Amino acid sequence: MRKRTQSREYALQILYQIDITSDSVQDALSNFWMGHSDEEIEKDIKDFSGELVKGVIDNIADIDAKISQYATNWQLSRMAVVDRNVLRMSCFELVFRDDIPPKVSINEAVDLAKKYSGIEAGKFVNAILDKIKLEKGR
Repeated sequence: MRKRTQSREYALQILYQIDITSDSVQDALSNFWMGHSDEEIEKDIKDFSGELVKGVIDNIADIDAKISQYATNWQLSRMAVVDRNVLRMSCFELVFRDDIPPKVSINEAVDLAKKYSGIEAGKFVNAILDKIKLEKGR
């Protein structure tokens, strides 16, 4: 598995944890890495995961507003926790990270949604993220 793909999986798990437990970013990151201390996870994987998690949490109000704008007939609070956090993470990449190609962000998000939620989640995530990408004009 590619390093950034692995980083996104870890970031999704940490964001899920924060969403469920309301832990602080620091506590969630610390607890997550402590729980994976028996694995040899490269520093750059941890660093990119942390950047994604912190970026999402630091910009969560803007990210949630953007997702809500395009998730017609869906309230963010009623979305599956996995879907909501996949969308948040990829929306962060699309809106705030110009160094990541939009196609990569969307493809990775769709793959995560399919893996952790379901096939239909992939279509749902793709539709919303595509609208966000088109708005940004990238």
